[in-house]
Amino acid sequence: MELLLTLRYLLLWLFSFSQEKVDVAVIEAGLGGTRDATNVLSSSELTASVITSIGEEHLAALGGSLESIAVAKSGVIKHGRPVVLGGPFDLHIELIIREKASLMNSPVVSACDPGIQSIVKHFGREDGKAYQTCDILINVQEDLELFIDLTNIKLQMLGNHQLQNAVTATCTALCLRSQGWGISDESIRAGLERTWLLGRSRFLQDKEAEVLGVSGTSILVDGAHTEASAKALSDTLKRIHPDGMLAFVVAMANDKDHVAFARQLLSGRKPDIVLLTEVNFAGGRSRATPALTLKDSWVRCALDMGLDILDLGTISKEKAAGHSPRSTAKKTIVLAICEDASVHEAVKVADSLLQSTDRNKSGLLVATGSLHVASSLLAYAAQC
Repeated sequence: MELLLTLRYLLLWLFSFSQEKVDVAVIEAGLGGTRDATNVLSSSELTASVITSIGEEHLAALGGSLESIAVAKSGVIKHGRPVVLGGPFDLHIELIIREKASLMNSPVVSACDPGIQSIVKHFGREDGKAYQTCDILINVQEDLELFIDLTNIKLQMLGNHQLQNAVTATCTALCLRSQGWGISDESIRAGLERTWLLGRSRFLQDKEAEVLGVSGTSILVDGAHTEASAKALSDTLKRIHPDGMLAFVVAMANDKDHVAFARQLLSGRKPDIVLLTEVNFAGGRSRATPALTLKDSWVRCALDMGLDILDLGTISKEKAAGHSPRSTAKKTIVLAICEDASVHEAVKVADSLLQSTDRNKSGLLVATGSLHVASSLLAYAAQC
């Protein structure tokens, strides 16, 4: 059965690639890499392998440990073909990957190499779109000779983790160039600057916010749903919104680590408001975590961290508009469950809570917890 599925995927790929007349195909391993349909590709057909990160997602399916995940993902490494590492990785995890590369006689390029420097210089907005201005210098002279010096790149993907992804992508492009592909510095810059993803650090346009019934509050949509992505989001928020009111609208699947997710978001810029809701997931509503369960996780995490909480219970937009904030010497986090279990209604309620508290109207509302949260919100704004 596995052989038949593999052959089916191969035929679909070959047909699609021939129809589209692609020059280079970027193929993502489905789960892991060792036992994956992508292994129909031979070394002669592969230009480079890329391993961006090693995290705990799909832990059970890939052996139950980070080490077993590293072994599984190392399956994308092919004999004699370059391997690009994103990272940063824990040392023992990187050693697992490098040992496999050594066995396959594959040169390794790491985006964390000492010869690679990158920095986020500042954030800005242009034509309603957010960006971060960055510098990337790659000067690697070991197994492969790679060089590029890019200054003042405007990345639409925000955060240090997205800069690391940009460095990883640039290293990969340079690997192709070292093998004879005519890829100019200008083409690499253009590719980096034009890249964006729906639901990843995406600020809604004013007209989209108005469709949601929000005016005067910035809305950031981010599909973070793991501990690592929550930390990345938290770090990004400290840079792009260091001051002003902050509200989270959160819905998550039931197979995620809700406490670890909350801990990361509470460890950065402390939110003023956390509103819990639910969203439909692929596979059925049963995959959604009840908002009450989510709130219990946030309450437990906040108390463990010594944070003050004001529990408003279940709240509607009308009740939120009449909310009177309490003044305390210590910052209090307002927690509530949206009465109408939908993301777009939760955004309206969170905005009403912000408006009742934020006299300067400089607040930021962040919808997060799942890519389904992002897709639900963006689809609602687009349909209306």
